[in-house]
Amino acid sequence: MVDVELRGLVREFDDGSKIGPIDLHVRDGELLTLLGPSGSGKTTTLRMVAGFIENVGGSLLFDGKDMVNVPPRERNIGMVFQSVALFPNMTVYENISFGPDMAGWTREKTVERVEELADLLGIRRLLLRKISEVSGGEAQRIALARALATNPKLLLLDEPLSALDPQLRERLQSEIRRIQRKLKVTTIYVTHSQDEAFAISDRVAILEDGVVSQVGTPEELYDSPRNEFVARFLGSGNIFSGQITEVNGGKLKILVNDNLFEIPGKGVANSQITFSVKPEDVLVSDSTPLNWTKATLVSITPQVGSFKVTIDFNGIHIIALTYDEDLVKRLRSNGERTIAFAFRSESIIILSG
Repeated sequence: MVDVELRGLVREFDDGSKIGPIDLHVRDGELLTLLGPSGSGKTTTLRMVAGFIENVGGSLLFDGKDMVNVPPRERNIGMVFQSVALFPNMTVYENISFGPDMAGWTREKTVERVEELADLLGIRRLLLRKISEVSGGEAQRIALARALATNPKLLLLDEPLSALDPQLRERLQSEIRRIQRKLKVTTIYVTHSQDEAFAISDRVAILEDGVVSQVGTPEELYDSPRNEFVARFLGSGNIFSGQITEVNGGKLKILVNDNLFEIPGKGVANSQITFSVKPEDVLVSDSTPLNWTKATLVSITPQVGSFKVTIDFNGIHIIALTYDEDLVKRLRSNGERTIAFAFRSESIIILSG
């Protein structure tokens, strides 16, 4: 549909704060999600792309053409807001046909498009209803149909599912992904939910304080966070900071809370280092194997196919995943609070140092 590039896009506010510079490439036909905490600049970035907010610097390219000075109505964009913003005085059909009618489409072409989208989204039975007569999930489908009605080159979705209950939200995630793939429309999606972003996206851009911290597939972001913020935000790793006490043949000895850990990597003796270990790469035991570190068991939480074990290591909470039901039973039945842990060293990610 369209290839989108944000090059140094900046928005400044009256209080002196700003969003940007944002550098981002959204490939033709992909679904890219802007993910980050509240205030990180996700919605502001989306609205700059739409043209609803003016940028003060940088450029916005659609297939190589700068769109900064192009009015929103001429950017060929469809948008779904968090509040859906359907017209309450119109029927479902009239809401969906509003865009084609305004664009001067013939009645036959409009009817064909509305019915095509209604079938695609499973809302044909609702076409003659008033907006007050539809549910929240149905309203989101109607809003999506309205956004797609004029065959936009670019679809923008601003936290469209945040007001829905978890089960409905999960179902509509699959619907949005299915429709996006079928229509091959380039899509930028905004959410603060990691699960939502990872479920529907080709790639995810993580924003921190108004700039892009890292872009990648869900797997790339989880397996290889670029910095401490990404690792902590995604919960993809336990974070450890300490001092390198020895460098020897591609291995580092690091002092963390008066305990020595050996990990692979490069560094300089006596310097500080921060590294991350994913929960599935933390090993736990109710005995004390050689060179393992003692800690205190905090909690055990059953999950689908595994157990999340939270332990306290001198004030640092560590999350481990275990599939060992016998270990969990022993810990629970004996009331044992002392536990030992170690790392799969080959999976450790050095974040700084």
